Amino acid sequence: MVVSPTPENLERAAHIIRSGGLVAFPTETVYGLGANALDALAVAKIFEAKARPSFNPLIVHVANREMLEVVVQEIPAVAERLMACFWPGPLTLVLPKSERVPGIVTAGLPTVAVRIPAHPVAQALIGRAGVPVAAPSANPFGYLSPTRAEHVERMLGERVDLILDGGRTEFGVESTIVLLAEKPTLLRYGAVAVEELEQVLGSLEFQVAEREKPLVPGQLPQHYAPRTPIYMALPEEIPPELRKRVGYLAFQEVPKGFKVVKVLSPTGNLQEAAAHLFEALHQLDRLGLEAIYAEPVSEEGLGRAIMDRLRRASQGTEG
Repeated sequence: MVVSPTPENLERAAHIIRSGGLVAFPTETVYGLGANALDALAVAKIFEAKARPSFNPLIVHVANREMLEVVVQEIPAVAERLMACFWPGPLTLVLPKSERVPGIVTAGLPTVAVRIPAHPVAQALIGRAGVPVAAPSANPFGYLSPTRAEHVERMLGERVDLILDGGRTEFGVESTIVLLAEKPTLLRYGAVAVEELEQVLGSLEFQVAEREKPLVPGQLPQHYAPRTPIYMALPEEIPPELRKRVGYLAFQEVPKGFKVVKVLSPTGNLQEAAAHLFEALHQLDRLGLEAIYAEPVSEEGLGRAIMDRLRRASQGTEG
């Protein structure tokens, strides 16, 4: 059931979370599928609803510093600096987990991925629930992430107890993930650009390559994929006879000859392009096309996150 985030519905959603149920809710990145992160049985429902493999850890969302201290053992100085700059917001930090966090949340790892979301509906839900909320993206495992409540309803339907509709999400790609070990290490490109992190940290290590057993969400080789085969190519690389049968995901300009074209940003803005990425792919995926071709974008700023998602989406189709 999709409902608006009125005070009454937020209280209802919070009760569902406290009672061990599942609530889909908007964050500033994508919609999340939330359960009480301290309740192993509730978290197991997330894996069942998404058909998500148990070796893939979840991100825990908290409302404040007090709730953060429930799920982590310690908060190092470098974490304090990043929290001051980017929280609430789309940055996830990986820290040593507390004993209160069940192993199912972290896939048995000694660390937990955690963030404070900036979306007012997410903040209100977590605050009213009074517990940390484990929440991966609210979609079947490996499929396109949802940026609207209708995406969640179409993909998960009755497997979710309640869906809070907060409109289209702001960033449209998932949070950036940083491991705070001996040296800060980027584990996933996301809505906070590398350049922004480097302004705070000076430098970063990178471990964003595909992993069969991921340290955090979004590291599997194939992920974020539509049902329609997807390939990356410039328009001029696609033969005219093929263009008539396929869709094209363009960055800025509309190429000619394709059956259908979706443009991510007419102004060439990478933040706007990221915000529209999954929604455009959802739209193309519902048209029964032979294939989707996507235009590569510049790998700077949020362009890195866009290209990361496109590469993983096309992993099963690129030869």
